Amino acid sequence: MANIKDLAKMAGVSKTTVSRVLNNHPYVSEEKKNAVLEAIKLTNYHKNINAVHLSKGKTQLMGVVLPFSDHPYFAQLLKGIAKEALDNNYKLVLFQTDYMESREREALQMLKQKQIDSLIICSRSSGLSVIEEHLQFGQIVLCESIKGKKLSSTYVNHYEIFFRALEYLYHKGHRRIGYCIGRKTGPNSTYREKAYRDFVEKYDLLFRPNYIIDECLYFEDGEKVIKQLKEMDTPPSALLVTSDQVAAGIVTFCQSQKISIPDELAIIGFDNQPIARMMNITTIEIPLEEMGKSLFIQAVNSDILNKEISVKLIERGTA
Repeated sequence: MANIKDLAKMAGVSKTTVSRVLNNHPYVSEEKKNAVLEAIKLTNYHKNINAVHLSKGKTQLMGVVLPFSDHPYFAQLLKGIAKEALDNNYKLVLFQTDYMESREREALQMLKQKQIDSLIICSRSSGLSVIEEHLQFGQIVLCESIKGKKLSSTYVNHYEIFFRALEYLYHKGHRRIGYCIGRKTGPNSTYREKAYRDFVEKYDLLFRPNYIIDECLYFEDGEKVIKQLKEMDTPPSALLVTSDQVAAGIVTFCQSQKISIPDELAIIGFDNQPIARMMNITTIEIPLEEMGKSLFIQAVNSDILNKEISVKLIERGTA
């Protein structure tokens, strides 16, 4: 494969002249420019893009770590990130981890090796100490509350949201309230559990561990939730469901089982996805595309910034 030195020799010019032609520099005579272009044509020369990136110190590539690419929550976040990336001439490198820490480390390693300029981690398994070790290699942005750390983040206050939704159900008359989540581990799940425990203590209610149902990610998991409730001697009368897809699955399966919603089981979903609007599901609206936009802006901006996104309860027919 020809290099700049080869082109210069063929064209009878300096390497500097070849470089100027390759970068469309205006101060090159027509004769020398044509000689270089002819050498490029004869050798079928192409720029070594890695060398170009190395010289500029930028790849215009941004890494995005997310556990699942087919989950509506992460798909909406990614939509917001991708729109900003397109507008700002960035390309995205996606790392689907399935919450495997080794895959997150691959993304961090690419940042360390300057293969990407920055990294957005939408949901993590790695400890904060591991992530902080890589800050010297590029900007890293998280989608969680991390005040007091040298990391940028865009987040919603999961503790406050959860507590407020629980109180909403309490004031509707419910005393047996459970919730469904994707996983019990992780920072956001920790905030939700703390809110739940504090709520139970505040209102002097019985804490029931079996009211916390995990591995609820997709529409079809709604059937699993109702089957678990049916096995309980005293099932909850209301559920917070951290995915509108799962909430829709619960509502659908309840209809097939002749379970009246909200009379026998009240449901509050999360995110205000289109399916929640179509099925009249009460939900917490989280502006995920706006969050994605903010994550991108923080990833290209070296200033440390923590941005909280506001949410609101959308009252419909399931609670």
